[in-house]
Order: sequence, then C-alpha cells, then structure tokens
Amino acid sequence: MGFKKLLASLGSGGASVETVLTEANVVPGGIVQGEVRIQGGSVDQEIQGLSVGLQARVEVEGADQETKQDIEFVKQRLGGAFTLNAGNVHTVPFGLEIPWETPITHFGGQHLHGMNIGVSTELDIARAVDSTDLDPIAVHPLPAQQAILDAFAQLGFRFRSADMERGHIRGTRQRLPFYQEIEFVPPQQYRGLNQVELTFVADDREMDVILEMDKKPGLFSEGSDSYRSFQVGLASFQDTDWAGYLNHWIAEVGGRRNWV
Repeated sequence: MGFKKLLASLGSGGASVETVLTEANVVPGGIVQGEVRIQGGSVDQEIQGLSVGLQARVEVEGADQETKQDIEFVKQRLGGAFTLNAGNVHTVPFGLEIPWETPITHFGGQHLHGMNIGVSTELDIARAVDSTDLDPIAVHPLPAQQAILDAFAQLGFRFRSADMERGHIRGTRQRLPFYQEIEFVPPQQYRGLNQVELTFVADDREMDVILEMDKKPGLFSEGSDSYRSFQVGLASFQDTDWAGYLNHWIAEVGGRRNWV
C-alpha cells in the first residue's frame, strides 16, 4: 500500500490529494484498485476534474541523442466537477484495467532496473495548476511469459537489462505507442553470440514473442536469420518445450555463423 501526498494548489490553504493502492502487484490484463482521497484546505475550492491513469517512462531515440519521456497510456476520469468545501474529505474509489501489452517490471523476485510504471493522479482545480502524482505498481509476468523467461534461465542466459522504447514493431498486434525489450547475456556454449533481446506483445488470447540477436540500434531486421517472431497461446503455452525450442533456433543460426 503506497501513500503519496501532493499540494493541489500553489496557493496557501489549498487542497491535498493522496492515492492509496489496495494492491500494487498486478499482471497484464488485471486491474489495479485503490482510492483517491482529496483533503480540503482552509478555503472552498472548485474541483474541475479528477482522473487516474497509467504512466510509463520510455526511451525516445532522436537524431543525435536518446531522451526519456513520460507517456500516459491509460486514462480514466473519475466523476465530474464539484465543490470541495474547506476541511472536507472527498474519497473516490477506482479500478484501472492494465492493458495486456503492459511491460513487466518484475520477475525472478527482482525489480527490473529502469522499468518505471505507475498510477498517475491528476487533480484539476479552478485557478490553480493541474497537479499530478505517481504511485509505482509492480507488473509481474503472465504464466505464458514466465514460461519463456524460465526457458532462458534453464539454458543459462542471464538477465542484463530492460528498457521501454517509443515506436512500433511491425507485423505484431502492438497498440501501445511503446514496447519493452529484455536483454539477456548468453552462456559460454553459445560462443560468438553477444546478446538476445526479447519482447512480448500480448492480448487477451495470445501473444507475439519477438527475439533478436545482434540487434542494430533502432532496427528490427525482419527476414534475417537473427530475428524470429512467433505466437504463443495464453492457454496453450504448456504444450511446448520452450527451452528446447529456443536452443534449436540459436543452434540453427549459430551453426550457419560458426557460433556453435
């Protein structure tokens, strides 16, 4: 349960708001629940709007540099305008759906460094600056995603890093304006292989799994033997030996390139 307070007005005597999450641990396709509590200040104030959403900090590649950008990819308005009387407390419950494509922020019992996703709260007060707050959530893998991640671990791959990048991967079911890349370091037996990058793009039935070796920055080289995209059913993922599948593909590519 997380608590954050934020002055809702820059003037004296203004309201304050805190967002309380019932449970910060979620999975894609789930719901994060909580409530927004607005504490009235020393004067009456006109609240023009209250909303919650999901926000992610993503990388944006420019011509000469890489920058970070906060993208709100879900937004839900909570009621209409109202008057907040001095000293009163106004509480609004909410349930916010987590899109199936939402990147994971935790796996293997650890937070993935650089994965910043949270519930944003925005309070719009008449004659005052719009105010926002962010309460982090922990997005854990779906069972089908966990199976792929476990397969990499079984083969001896080590997690190196993860990031979220603005853009679209063509040929996938992607709808969000960004995607996640999870980078793994290979074990010794895959000599000559520097890294493998993994991306999940899910919906409520299945997910696209995108794998790439020796990736050139900013490019997905479809058609090359170092790129593979396949679909996994969220209800049928257990029918496949994923460690065997991944090892076969890597060995196949590595044999042509004299890696293995």
